[in-house]
Amino acid sequence: MTSTHAVRFAAVGLDHAHIFGQIAGLVKAGAEFVGMATDDPTAAVATRVRERYPEVPVTESPDDLIGQDGIDLIVTAAVPDRRGPIAVAALLAGKDVVTDKPGCVSLEQLDEIEKAVGQSGRFWSVTFSERFEVASVVKAGELVREGKIGTVVQTIGLGPHRVGDRAHLSGGAGRPDWFYDKNRYGGILADIASHQIDQFLWFTGAQTAEIVTSTVGNFANPDEPGLQDFGEILLRSENAQGYIRVDWYTPAGLPTWGDGRLMILGTDGYIELRKYVDIAGRDGGDHLFLVNQEGTQYIDCSDVQTTYYPDLVCDVRERTTTAAPQAHTFETMRLALTAQQQATIRGAAR
Repeated sequence: MTSTHAVRFAAVGLDHAHIFGQIAGLVKAGAEFVGMATDDPTAAVATRVRERYPEVPVTESPDDLIGQDGIDLIVTAAVPDRRGPIAVAALLAGKDVVTDKPGCVSLEQLDEIEKAVGQSGRFWSVTFSERFEVASVVKAGELVREGKIGTVVQTIGLGPHRVGDRAHLSGGAGRPDWFYDKNRYGGILADIASHQIDQFLWFTGAQTAEIVTSTVGNFANPDEPGLQDFGEILLRSENAQGYIRVDWYTPAGLPTWGDGRLMILGTDGYIELRKYVDIAGRDGGDHLFLVNQEGTQYIDCSDVQTTYYPDLVCDVRERTTTAAPQAHTFETMRLALTAQQQATIRGAAR
């Protein structure tokens, strides 16, 4: 395709509210939204997408839309266990793929995706929104690469969430049934902790890592044993260590869905991010605190520009993977799925 040709994309799978950010990001980057299809048209998210984009044609069959000519890119936020099959079908149909995390729910699905990428020559990108869509994380990356804290030797990533958050529910009456079915959403580590694994690899510069230990549990929702409401991972690479904790315990009193935090320890200083809220402090999100040999500094990152979606559009045109290297995406999901598979199970979780 030429640089003057608009990238045309379709949304296949409208089950999670992350699809709104994916569509909006691509449209803002200059891509053309040309079609949508989903397994469950009655889902709250699907209804809202149609209301928000009434001019975009709706195709009854996801497979039919995937097979249509004139579409460059398929974006999906389907139920997680459907994301892998949708990606494989789209790749083999000659489309690039952008999927909500988790990009798949098993190592077997990941293997099929890798084969499809190799056969098709198209790319598969997982939207790790806690990095790609968070300005403070982008700024922290700039500071690390400028050497502001020396060599990064550890990250601590915390990813708390709230079960009843209305933003994620898209105005629905409650979480859908698949949210409580581990086989469908993939488990808390494959799902949420993939964000923190992505950040560990990116900030430490590691190409690969090992899962030292992992745990999942259900300590607050015994009536829903399929929901893993707690998870943790200890991982390490050749030169760095990482700790990850994710949960579904955000209390109602917090004014947002979760106090997402990231701590980056370097040999000459450290950075702490309060991504979404500074509790009892400054308004808004994207708060960055830098401590190094020169002193302490607070940086408001709310005006920092994120680049994931413009980079994706460029990648479709130029046949590159600047938004996220393909090997990095594969390794992030491999580690998340391995941690999930190996996890010790505690409490009411099954």
